Amino acid sequence: MTDAKPYRHRFPMALIQHAIWLYHRFPLSYWDVQEFLRQRGIVVSHETLREWCIEFAPLFAEDLRHREPRRGSRWHLDEVCTSVDGVRHWVWRAVDEHGFVLDVLLQRHRNTEAAKTFLTRLLVEYDVPEVIHTDQLGSCGAAIREIPSLADVDHQQVISTARCNDTTLQEHRAHGDRNDNSRGSSGGNAPKQS
Repeated sequence: MTDAKPYRHRFPMALIQHAIWLYHRFPLSYWDVQEFLRQRGIVVSHETLREWCIEFAPLFAEDLRHREPRRGSRWHLDEVCTSVDGVRHWVWRAVDEHGFVLDVLLQRHRNTEAAKTFLTRLLVEYDVPEVIHTDQLGSCGAAIREIPSLADVDHQQVISTARCNDTTLQEHRAHGDRNDNSRGSSGGNAPKQS
């Protein structure tokens, strides 16, 4: 972004970007941002701020997306069983080698079609990885073989006992701790609620 004024705007892009950043970064209303700028000698109406957010926020968001680091080329895929309203579902999760969660998907099935759906969804968003690590679930391997763009990908099935330091399992552990705390259990010495 340059300091040039956008076409048909009287303020430079740096000021517009700062005003939009204030609105989206902090819990401020358009009126609060208007007052904040007025204290610094910049007179802008709240309606102008609203129009700036509509017009320029997607451009700034796209610019920020391009600055994000490239995601890793090693994916760790995992699925976990959970119950939603008493019905068994599977949470499919993909994590890259840096620990960044690529995607999470909740599905009713744990078959090849479900794995294909999840992998296809990942490929829409990210580049084809070099290596995919999965557990020994056969449907993941079948789905990888059925998707043409994954034909050259190295698929490595990892034995469950060797996965103690796996990135995806560390992610599950964090969710398990959070769920235990939300239920009110704070440890072995805590009194039980009735």
